[in-house]
Amino acid sequence: MKTFKLVPIFLLLILSSCSSVTVYSDYDKNVDFAPYKTYAFFKPGIDKVEISDLDKRRILHAIDNEMAAKGFTKSDNPDLLVNIFTKSREQVNVNQFSAGWGYGWGWGWNPYMMYGGQTTVSTSTEGTLYIDLIDAKKKEMIWQGEGLGTLTKNVDKKDEKIAEFVNKILAQYPPVKK
Repeated sequence: MKTFKLVPIFLLLILSSCSSVTVYSDYDKNVDFAPYKTYAFFKPGIDKVEISDLDKRRILHAIDNEMAAKGFTKSDNPDLLVNIFTKSREQVNVNQFSAGWGYGWGWGWNPYMMYGGQTTVSTSTEGTLYIDLIDAKKKEMIWQGEGLGTLTKNVDKKDEKIAEFVNKILAQYPPVKK
């Protein structure tokens, strides 16, 4: 009977660990975030980001949606400037598996290794998106969010993936003071 009580907890742990985006944030602990109500994009910084213009527009659109959901208004005279920065790196994964018959699991020589050994190589691109919030009057960064996850080249899934990155990053803004 105890086993059945542990199954839902185990499934919850598995599902919560399957999030494809890991997020972090940092902020100035001396800043009161309550007065910030308007924002604009920091064009000089965004122009320097080395990704396609299509992906830039996807990111900016997702940020617009999240900021609006948080009650922010886009303005020509903003309280906050929003800047982005991206990084990516190629991941190579090599998996070796032997399904041959032999002397059991473990280390050692398997005379049947040639009948069922398999090696697979796969690649993926891991990307990092940084979202910086800058006090427009002081020109000082007050908050930075970082999202790390696997990117997709599938055009149909890019909007969804970018929205997930931005949503999870901005979910940490404003920071909860302890």
